[in-house]
Amino acid sequence: MSRVTLAQWQTLAAVVDHGGFARAAEAIHKSPSTLNHAVHKLEEQLNVKVLEPVGRQVRLTEAGELLLRRARQLLESAESLEDVAGRLAEGLEAEVVLAVDQLFPPDALARALDAFSSAYPHVRVQLHETVLNGGIEMLYDGRADLVVSGQAAQGFLGEPLVTVRFLAVAHPDHALHRLGRELDLRDLEQHRQLVVRDSAQRQSMDSGWLKAEQRWTVSHLDTSIGMLERGLGFAWLPETRIQSALAADRLRPLPLAAGGTREVPMQLIYRDRDRAGPATRAMGANLSEAVRRCDIDSI
Repeated sequence: MSRVTLAQWQTLAAVVDHGGFARAAEAIHKSPSTLNHAVHKLEEQLNVKVLEPVGRQVRLTEAGELLLRRARQLLESAESLEDVAGRLAEGLEAEVVLAVDQLFPPDALARALDAFSSAYPHVRVQLHETVLNGGIEMLYDGRADLVVSGQAAQGFLGEPLVTVRFLAVAHPDHALHRLGRELDLRDLEQHRQLVVRDSAQRQSMDSGWLKAEQRWTVSHLDTSIGMLERGLGFAWLPETRIQSALAADRLRPLPLAAGGTREVPMQLIYRDRDRAGPATRAMGANLSEAVRRCDIDSI
């Protein structure tokens, strides 16, 4: 059991921060003798000298500097704990579970999480990066507070969030580019297509597969991008995820006669908007604002 209270450490910090007992007493509305007694009591309990006189002033001893530095961490933690308790008493969630389809622009997601963290530093975030029906399944199971998805969710009303543009791409040296002409479906069917696995456990789907003779199925978009940059196939990928690869000519759009681009509208879906707590609502607002800011920056 600790022999020294937080109040005693607060007293020592006040004396040091205000340059002495008299000024500290004025600042925290206590008598100098009360503060003096509290510090001496602290020294007795610890059996360590924390202050030493310098003329009419006092300063920390070497041991006092070390102890006060650690004590300030305790004081900050105590303040944070009280802040969290106050927010919980007001109905603030301890955690927000967010399921976001991997198609969602990563810059917008990073902005939203950064803004949320600044406003709610003590609320934990569980981020699930889903594919196709994965987020919707979490919504149906009650395992996510918020879902960002391009799939429809029966029984839920979503808010339009962003439309993601897809491009059919392959490495510049891929056989499809070496044909040197406009491509059609028959050309694609002769080559390996890379698709991303649906993260749903019960009702998965093969969205976008052209029934190509060869298919590699991976679990994450980044894996697909890495394979494409090594010339291992072709795929439709979100333009926002491959901008740097396109700019550096590591990937190149396929010259398709039709269907070279696709658009997927994504929605923000609350598990229960009416019962959503302030943190969940803030996360939804941050996602919407982040998309808007990213659009402005791209102009």
